[in-house]
Amino acid sequence: MKLARRRSTAATVTAALVVMSLATACNRDGSDAAGSGSAKPAIGIDLPRSDSDFWNSYAQYLNKDITSEGVNALPLSNSQNDVTKLVANVQVFQNTGAKAIVMAPQDTGAIASTLETLATKKIPVVSVDTRPDKGDVYMVVRADNRAYGTKACEYLGKQLGGKGKVAEFQGALDSINGRDRSEAFAACMKEKFPKIQFFELPTDWKGDVASAKLQSLLAQHPDLNGIYMQAGGVFLQPTLALLEQKKLLKPAGQPGHITIISNDGIPQEFDAIRKGRIDATISQPADLYAKYAIYYAKAAAEGKTFNPGPTDHDSTIIQIPNGLEDQLPAPLVTKENVDDKALWGNNIG
Repeated sequence: MKLARRRSTAATVTAALVVMSLATACNRDGSDAAGSGSAKPAIGIDLPRSDSDFWNSYAQYLNKDITSEGVNALPLSNSQNDVTKLVANVQVFQNTGAKAIVMAPQDTGAIASTLETLATKKIPVVSVDTRPDKGDVYMVVRADNRAYGTKACEYLGKQLGGKGKVAEFQGALDSINGRDRSEAFAACMKEKFPKIQFFELPTDWKGDVASAKLQSLLAQHPDLNGIYMQAGGVFLQPTLALLEQKKLLKPAGQPGHITIISNDGIPQEFDAIRKGRIDATISQPADLYAKYAIYYAKAAAEGKTFNPGPTDHDSTIIQIPNGLEDQLPAPLVTKENVDDKALWGNNIG
């Protein structure tokens, strides 16, 4: 991919003015790191949503890294979990001279045609956290989401002694992440813990949907003793509020405690672990997502290439049908290691 090109100052200034004029229409967030007046290749970055503590943390890390790395970033956009807005934002990036684009498509099936268009224009794409079902990508920056589901299953199975009833808040099943976590969790439960009855509750990553379905499930199964939340950033607060309302939020170690494992690694989950309100989470690396999204976007714009295999940052690049994926580490967090300063959730402002 030989994509790096120099642009004249006049062209860059014109691009910046176009971005400003289209900002409101395309849900663009303000950013001090504009693409004007720089010889470095311009990078377009779209944030996927702002209704999740996890993604808001990712945005904070992105802004820090853009500044510290001197990235020539066009003003950040936010597609707000709407693929039509993502497509519009990407069109603005194309029109304003982006040499690489970072996105995190929440609907991984609906973005294929946009990726095809970008490929014809030789604009490489870095996809964060989600792996598009089709369409070429330069690099997917992601953790092993099947491992998330397996780790959650194994933790609950061990804590419950292989018996009980578990609710699973599934993410959107039109997302590769929702499917990976759900399929791995179900496969593990069926194989390793056949005496645990688990209830799959599709939520489309919406906290209010999860809360309503949990309330209905508790009415039918008041002896529920385990919960797997596939995204603490959206599920944590409504779940704890409902359990507290029903007087079911017993501290860990006390009779009647419902064992809960989450997924994200946000500070709020860590606080809940310390207080015994939940038991564990899997730390999805928001800091590394931001760091390596920018790293690979810059590399793509400069025409660099990568091969499958181990990296120098404790991960492995794998070949996927439509590109490469850097699978970053995502540790299990319990009361034993929740205060570890190496965890990003203990460092975010």
